Amino acid sequence: MIIKRNMHKLPDNVTTSAIPASIEASPAQVLGATDLSGVFPKGVRVYLTDTGAASQEKLVQAAAHLRDLGYVPVPHLAARRLPSRAGFEEQVKRLGGEAGVTDVLVVGGGVDRPVGPFASSMDLLSTGLLDSCGITQIAIAGHPEGSPDFSDDIAVNALKLKREFAERTNADMRIVTQFGFDPGRFIAWAEGLALSGIDLPVHIGVSGPAKITTLLKYAALCGVGNSIAYLKKNALSLTTLAKGHSPEGVVGPIERHWRAKTQGPIQQIHVFPFGGLQNS
Repeated sequence: MIIKRNMHKLPDNVTTSAIPASIEASPAQVLGATDLSGVFPKGVRVYLTDTGAASQEKLVQAAAHLRDLGYVPVPHLAARRLPSRAGFEEQVKRLGGEAGVTDVLVVGGGVDRPVGPFASSMDLLSTGLLDSCGITQIAIAGHPEGSPDFSDDIAVNALKLKREFAERTNADMRIVTQFGFDPGRFIAWAEGLALSGIDLPVHIGVSGPAKITTLLKYAALCGVGNSIAYLKKNALSLTTLAKGHSPEGVVGPIERHWRAKTQGPIQQIHVFPFGGLQNS
């Protein structure tokens, strides 16, 4: 299966015809009954989702467990879900100190109103707490299909601010996109960012194998309207996907573009395992 075959961290001095990949999991999945030892290659990034369901304790435990298994834990830090600056500082110190985290994904948080003092991911970055705790690799969100929460212009301006932040702080920053099913649109979006001066590496979000009903549910929850239209239009082929076939129709064109333009903005794919970790 192409997604699992490509899921590795590419060393700086090694070239390959397979695009590198990362994956995400919930703290509950990481700490659950399923043994994740050997499921992914050593050194792969495993993003820890934050839906508001897991406690700080579980997030730290899950990150430490992934580190012990030889993976790179990448916890989500959701700005609008954080109740206080003190709580954020404690969380970052525990992730860095107890779990050895050096890499995080900073996002807005997907809620209408902040529960604490942080209204945006830029608010978290501006505290300087990540750098002070040894967290220097930072992923930020990208929305090739737009977002129901803000306009495209606002999204581009936010990315420019973060690009400027990376430049003045030497943070190792990258963009990880929402998932979708139109590789041409995602490629054009990434190339357009680069032409606009947002020259951060881009990791394109793709869905792992899953049932059509599952994909429609997550597409609706994430507000990716074009993906919903694609799914409905291509239900027959995605029924085949649900039987266990790899989503080659999405990953293939992205990988071919990456192979032809290895110095371009697209550097990896990021897998959303809606059909389960073992199937991705």
